[in-house]
Amino acid sequence: MRRFLLAGTGSGCGKTTVTCAILQALVDRGIRVSSFKCGPDYIDPMFHREVIGTEAHNLDSYFCRREALCSLLTRYGGDVSVIEGVMGFYDGEKASAHAVSCLTNTPVVLVVNCRGMSDSIGAVMHGFLRYREENHIVGFIFNRLPEKLVPLAKSLCRELGTLYLGYFPVCPVTFESRHLGLVTAEEISQIRDKIKKLGELAERCIDLDALLGLPEFPLPSFQFHSAEKLVETQVTIAVARDRAFCFQYPENLDVLRDFGCELLFFSPLNDRQLPPCDGLYLCGGYPELYAQALSENRSMRASIRDAMLAGLPTIAECGGFIYLHDELETAEHRAFPMVGLIHGKAFPTGRLQRFGYLTMTALTDNLLCDSGRSFRAHEFHYWDSESCGGDFHAEKRDGRAWECAHANAQMYAGFPHLYWYDDRGAAERFARACAVFREEKYGTDTSDRGSR
Repeated sequence: MRRFLLAGTGSGCGKTTVTCAILQALVDRGIRVSSFKCGPDYIDPMFHREVIGTEAHNLDSYFCRREALCSLLTRYGGDVSVIEGVMGFYDGEKASAHAVSCLTNTPVVLVVNCRGMSDSIGAVMHGFLRYREENHIVGFIFNRLPEKLVPLAKSLCRELGTLYLGYFPVCPVTFESRHLGLVTAEEISQIRDKIKKLGELAERCIDLDALLGLPEFPLPSFQFHSAEKLVETQVTIAVARDRAFCFQYPENLDVLRDFGCELLFFSPLNDRQLPPCDGLYLCGGYPELYAQALSENRSMRASIRDAMLAGLPTIAECGGFIYLHDELETAEHRAFPMVGLIHGKAFPTGRLQRFGYLTMTALTDNLLCDSGRSFRAHEFHYWDSESCGGDFHAEKRDGRAWECAHANAQMYAGFPHLYWYDDRGAAERFARACAVFREEKYGTDTSDRGSR
């Protein structure tokens, strides 16, 4: 399996720009390429998807064991798989890009931010090469490097016994940032033109032939059992997908498909009512940016509220959880009515709330698991709630803990985001609940499903 991981010297070093440039250049060469992102990030994979035209996937060593990571690479890999790292190469300990490279035996190309440096670039290279004995670093790409310093970069690579794989100039193509990273791909004007220019720069400045000729590291042997179909009759789950609700792991959706669920995408922004379904998945996103439009779509809000009051199994993560509140207050301190099932207001705080990985333990039997069951999740949000819930105990790796989420036999609604590819118990329980809901409402006769 031909693959390489583009890691960085730190956040903001240009990993995403270089990754998108290389992806576009490989696509322009007619290569069937797949892309992955280390960590729990939703936004960078949207840029990858814009380039390659298919889903990008996450490789997260906090959520996934080695077997699951290798399964993801095998299931979604192309002729060439390009993996973008997270933060700095070694940052994040067991959830770092370094950890992913070691677990999957993947060669690493380090992107160095050269802004404001010349000979000091060598010290950065030397440090990353020597910091850990096992690092898989095979070569370097030098970002924001003036062309006059290319001979120096090549000389440093020869001196340190590593590969020079090209440079990237100070780039005229820029992407705006918001909150935790870049704005979403579809919000950027003329994004296709911008990424096309990145690809042309990569073809000119990066040694793509050398990248494609990197040694093929064997993927570790593994055994991984995917989900099996749960029910004979098809269960339909409505999944929110539009500009307001765009944070979705495609692996989560594929787990539901593996269980035999049909996914029906709809827009809380633009559609007038919830489509006929046996379950509802309200994912995260940026509802605070579209609060007025979401509020003005009264028929959709009423449709969701009525369906949930009738017992429709529902998962609502972060932005989806915010949408279920009585009100959503915007950054301009305007409050708009929302669905009205979580009593209280979601409001801006101006800073990250409870950011990072956590372990959730159920305090009661609920839609996702039995009381006492634990699973991993993560939070990242600038908005908070007057009613965060208390049906799960959440604990971070540093020992900080709190109670969160509203959960019962029909609903999970809270800020933590869920990931199911390796730990599928919650997804299975949700799918089974959807099947039970369908059978209780319609019995085994499916002839009237289309009239719902």
